[in-house]
Amino acid sequence: MIPTLEWTKAGVRFLDQTKLPLEETYVLATDYRAVADVIRTMIVRGAPAIGVSAAMGVALGVLRSQATDVEQLHHELHLICETLAATRPTAVNLFWAIERVRHAIRARSTEPSITVPQLQQVAVAEALRMYDEDIAACRAMGAHGAALLPRSGSVLTHCNAGALATCGYGTALGVIRAAVERGHQLHVYADETRPYLQGARLTAWELLHDNIPTTVLCDNMAASQMRAGKIQAVIVGADRIAANGDVANKIGTYGVAVLAKEHGIPFYVAAPWSTIDMATPTGEQIPIEERAAREVTHFHQRQITPQGAGILNPAFDVTPAKYVTAIITERGVLRAPYPAALRAMEAEQKTTAAVSA
Repeated sequence: MIPTLEWTKAGVRFLDQTKLPLEETYVLATDYRAVADVIRTMIVRGAPAIGVSAAMGVALGVLRSQATDVEQLHHELHLICETLAATRPTAVNLFWAIERVRHAIRARSTEPSITVPQLQQVAVAEALRMYDEDIAACRAMGAHGAALLPRSGSVLTHCNAGALATCGYGTALGVIRAAVERGHQLHVYADETRPYLQGARLTAWELLHDNIPTTVLCDNMAASQMRAGKIQAVIVGADRIAANGDVANKIGTYGVAVLAKEHGIPFYVAAPWSTIDMATPTGEQIPIEERAAREVTHFHQRQITPQGAGILNPAFDVTPAKYVTAIITERGVLRAPYPAALRAMEAEQKTTAAVSA
């Protein structure tokens, strides 16, 4: 598998995605502040990978703590979590992962004889558990979603929702990988995904790494290819899915969904359950990250826009649920009406968890 991130004795090791596809280099984050910087600067990106990276950041911060008692450790834990939570606002996995590690520490802290070293190991174990769970979830998504893709034909994807966006295998690209493993003859069209070019740089790189035929399209080419009958399905990932099924994903996804609807092409979203935010009623309440203007004004350190021009650089947009054919999760495939489908799946999971307990 592509080594997106890895826990090591020295710190958290990240594949530097800002250098791909021409240079495969790694960054070692030796404290939680460095992990926060890695997330903020998009050395690591993709909602599931951001979540596990944040969990490892919390674990690393706790492990490096010099606290002498549990109360002091909790004081440091608050600062660690706040620092990591401030990195990127849209991907709900970030906040879910931070809270999960924090909850694991708090739950054990009530034990009368618990020690700081024991709580440090709790944090590390929880982060490593989340890493393994993410890979398993991607595999399960692939198994659930593979049958939705054509036995032969072309699939369009936007941004990068592959191994590089997760701990391995991928969400949207995981479904494509699973279909190919089952004998589907697929060709992938990868939108370049301006302005950060995740499709051109990352999706094409990792699919070719797996010998899956791939063609890069400029973002404004998708409509003509759909009209020409060259695309049989669209599949993307997500950074947050609201309780009504609205989907926040990389900027440009909304336009692709509208085009798919117009041309009668199924539009699928693949995301782990941790991306679903039942506390957010609709996409209108999802915060949209605004990134630096320089990502638009410059290319390879060279300015390409006139001085003084206004710049917009929202990192995400929201696709209304009415454009989504199905949502693929590790728990199964959801179809409209999404509010009822999401509530039913959440209730089923709670019942299963209660029985297991």
